[in-house]
Amino acid sequence: MYADDLRIQSHEILYLYTTSSEDGTRSSRLKKLYRFIMKHIEAATQVPSTINILTYNCWDLKYLAKYRVERLQEIGRSIAAAVPTPEIVGLQECWTQEGYLAIRRQTRHILPYGKFYHSGIFGGGLAILSKWPIVESNMVRYPLNGRPTAFFRGDWYVGKGVACATIHTGQGKESVFEVFCTHLHAPYAPESSDSYMCHRTAQAWEIARLMRQAAQRGHAVIGLGDFNITPSSLAYQLITTHAPVQDVWRTLHPDSSLGAATHPSEKARRKEIPSARYNLRENGATCDGVLNTWRWSKEQQKELFKGKSIIVDSTEPDPRARRLDYIFFSNGVSASPRPVQWRIESAKVGMTERHPTLDCSLSDHFSVEATISRAPPSSRSNADGLQAHSSMREQSNDTALRTLTNAALHPTLYTSYNPSPTSSFLPAPITRTPSPPDSNSVESYTSCQSYLPSSVYDEILALVSSDEVRAYRQRRLRLFHFVASVIISLICFIAIWWSNHAGVSFMLVLVSTLNFGGGIVQGMIGGLFEGSELRALLEFKWEIDNCKEFAETIEDSEGSMIERVQEQRSLGDESQREGNGKEKSCLEEGKGAGENEKELWERVRASQEYSGQENIGRGPGRFV
Repeated sequence: MYADDLRIQSHEILYLYTTSSEDGTRSSRLKKLYRFIMKHIEAATQVPSTINILTYNCWDLKYLAKYRVERLQEIGRSIAAAVPTPEIVGLQECWTQEGYLAIRRQTRHILPYGKFYHSGIFGGGLAILSKWPIVESNMVRYPLNGRPTAFFRGDWYVGKGVACATIHTGQGKESVFEVFCTHLHAPYAPESSDSYMCHRTAQAWEIARLMRQAAQRGHAVIGLGDFNITPSSLAYQLITTHAPVQDVWRTLHPDSSLGAATHPSEKARRKEIPSARYNLRENGATCDGVLNTWRWSKEQQKELFKGKSIIVDSTEPDPRARRLDYIFFSNGVSASPRPVQWRIESAKVGMTERHPTLDCSLSDHFSVEATISRAPPSSRSNADGLQAHSSMREQSNDTALRTLTNAALHPTLYTSYNPSPTSSFLPAPITRTPSPPDSNSVESYTSCQSYLPSSVYDEILALVSSDEVRAYRQRRLRLFHFVASVIISLICFIAIWWSNHAGVSFMLVLVSTLNFGGGIVQGMIGGLFEGSELRALLEFKWEIDNCKEFAETIEDSEGSMIERVQEQRSLGDESQREGNGKEKSCLEEGKGAGENEKELWERVRASQEYSGQENIGRGPGRFV
C-alpha cells in the first residue's frame, strides 16, 4: 500500500516535470523530488536481508524517577548510535509524551515511523518505533491488571496491555511483521507470596493468544517487552507452549539461567554464582544486576550523586541479576514453504553504559538487542516457529507412533520433562498431531496444538482459585462496609436532631460525611471492580481448564498406546523366553541321547571284538 501510494505520487510528479520544461528551477526541483520518491519506492519494495530489533524499559516515571529528562535524552542518543542500527524498537515505561518525543527527536533519522499508545488513566507507557511504515496498530488492554486499591503501585491506573503494530518491510505477505510490545504486571514480592502472580500469568496467556493468532495468519511475529518473568515461571511456559514463538536469547544460549542465582530453580542446577560479566554475556540478565547503578544501595547511590566515581568489577559475583526483558520471534505458520524465511542471527544485552555527565545508568533495566537474517526457504532455520514450538508438529502420525513406540521400548528415556540438561527443569510440551482429511490446508495445519503437562495447568488453576477466594472475600467485606456506612450515616443524621450543642452536631456531620464517602468508594470497588475481576478470572479459569482436558486426553491416549506397546513387548519377551526354554530342553535331550548312543555303541563294539567280527564303524555315530 505504501509503495503503491509512492508510485502514484511519482507518476504525478513525472507528469508535472514533463509539462513544466519551460521553468528550469521548478523542473530541477521536481526531478530531485522524483528521484527521492523513486529511491523510497525501491527501499519499500525490497525485503531487507537483516532486521535489527531492540526492546528497552525507559523508566520514565514522572515525579518519581530521578534525572528523568537527562536520561531520556541520552537514551535517544544511545538508540541512534547503537551498532547495528535498530530498525524495530519497543519501548516500555515511556509514560509521558514529553519522554516519547525526546527519544523521537534523537532517533527520527533512523526510525521515521513511530506510535505512542494511549491507555488507562495515566497512559500505557508503550511505544513502537520502526524504520518501515506502521500500516495498522491497536492497543489491547489486559482483563486482569492489578487492583485500584493498590494506588501506590499504579499498575491498574496505567491500563497495561499489548501494543500491536503491523509493519510492512516490503511487498507481499512475506514482508509483513506483526509486532507486540508489552509490559506485564510487576512482581512486588517473591513468587511464594506474590499476590499478582495470577494476573501476570493471565496477561502472558493473552499475549500468547495474540502472537498465536498472528502466526496463524502466516505473518512473521515479534513479541518484545518487559515481561517481568523468568524462564522458570508459569507465564513463560504458557508463552513458549501456546504460541509458536522462540525465545531469542534461549535459542542462542540454551544453557542460560532460569532465574536469579538465589532462585530455587537455579539452585537446583547446582551451578556457581555467576559474575556480572557472565550474566550479561550468557544469561542475558537485564535487571537487578550489580552493574546497574539504580540497583545499588541507598548509601552507594548517595555517594555517586555527590560526584564520587564508583567502578564495579565485572568479575565479582552477581547473585540477584535476572532476565526480565525478552524478544520472541516466529516465522509464522504456513501450509507451504514461505518465500522468505528468517533465522535468529545474534542477541545481546545492550545500553549498559552510564550517562556521560551524571555517571548513572540510563535506566533501571538494560536493553535486549537481536538480529534476524533472511534465509532461503530450503534451509533449516533455527527461527522456524513450528520447529521451535514442537518437533512433532511436522511429523506424520506414523512418525509420532514410532516415537511413542520407542519411548515404550526404552522407558528410561521416556519422561514428561525435557531430557536436555539445559532445560530439564522446564516441562516439555505435549503435542497433538491429528490426521485431518485435508493435510494441505492451512486450517488443518494450524490445528496442531501443543499443551503443557496437566500438572502445570493444575498449578495455574490453583492460582486462579486462590484469587477467586480472595476476590469473593474482598467483595463481601467492601459491600458490608458500604451498608454499614449507610446505617452509621443515618444514625448520625438522626442524632443531630437530638443534639443541643453546635460542636457535637458539627462532629456528627463530619463523621457522617467521611464515613459515607468512604462507604461509597468501598461499595463501588466491591460492586464494580471486584465483580469485573471475578468475571475475568472465570474466563481465564475456563480456558485453562479446557486446555487441561485436552492435555489429559492426549496423555491418556499416549499412555494407553505405550501400555499396549509395552504389553506387546512383554508378550514378545515371554514367547522368546519360552522358545529359548524349548531350544534348551531340546539341546539337553539331544545331549542325553548322544551320551546314551555312545554308551550303546561301545557295548556293541565290545561284543563284536569278542566274537571276532569286523568293526562296522569307528567312533560315535547314528546307530541304525
